[in-house]
Amino acid sequence: MIHDFLIIKDGLPLLFKNFSIAKNIFSEADSLLMVSGFFSALNSFSDSFEDLGTISELKLSNNDLKLSFFKDSSIPNLIYIATYDEKSKPVNVLRILRKLSRTFILKFSIDAILNWKGNTNAFKSFENILETFVEEELNESDTEFKERVVELFKNVEERLNEESNLQALRSKLDPPPNLPPYCNQIPRFTTLKKINPKYYLTGETSHKVFYQIDGQKSIRQITEKLDLKHVQVYNICKNLVKLGFIGLR
Repeated sequence: MIHDFLIIKDGLPLLFKNFSIAKNIFSEADSLLMVSGFFSALNSFSDSFEDLGTISELKLSNNDLKLSFFKDSSIPNLIYIATYDEKSKPVNVLRILRKLSRTFILKFSIDAILNWKGNTNAFKSFENILETFVEEELNESDTEFKERVVELFKNVEERLNEESNLQALRSKLDPPPNLPPYCNQIPRFTTLKKINPKYYLTGETSHKVFYQIDGQKSIRQITEKLDLKHVQVYNICKNLVKLGFIGLR
């Protein structure tokens, strides 16, 4: 979340707006003047050394706030600063500052800003616009958070599906321990003649087992498919063996 916006011109606070109750380095007028002068001097120092580049972000060690800087090249010594916490992304805050600078110049014109004489009330009407920028950044953060949560659930769901599929595959390849040896036997038809199981087998369960025999599934797999007991399927298969319809391998 963005906590403060500060616009500095020639080392003086041109406009300041706080959006949190927390007390910080900008809370008092004297501190605001010193801070404005310090950050202005800091940016001037970095401008003096091309190899250093411009300052875009600072971290305060005594609290969780970070500061993001944006310097408008169209107006000398004009700096836009935002303080924010860990809930905000630096790239989003910097984008807000760029948008803020364009909006500020469009509203007040370059001449009005260049000829500013130190009266902070001259730009007070801009505070309402600053509030819209804070709301925009909050909405962005909230949307990104929801998207991350949705993505997280998708990843978890995919992992669960993968594990479920893996377990199903393992159950096909690796028989569970402590099962009778006959569970791994595969019933195969020994006759090409089409057989109606209702003429030879009694009970719906026997008919279901008969139709599951395809020469590929083992007794264990047929048992799991039909949710039966292994011994039931095995006994039905033994009856079919006695009738000469199938063999067990």
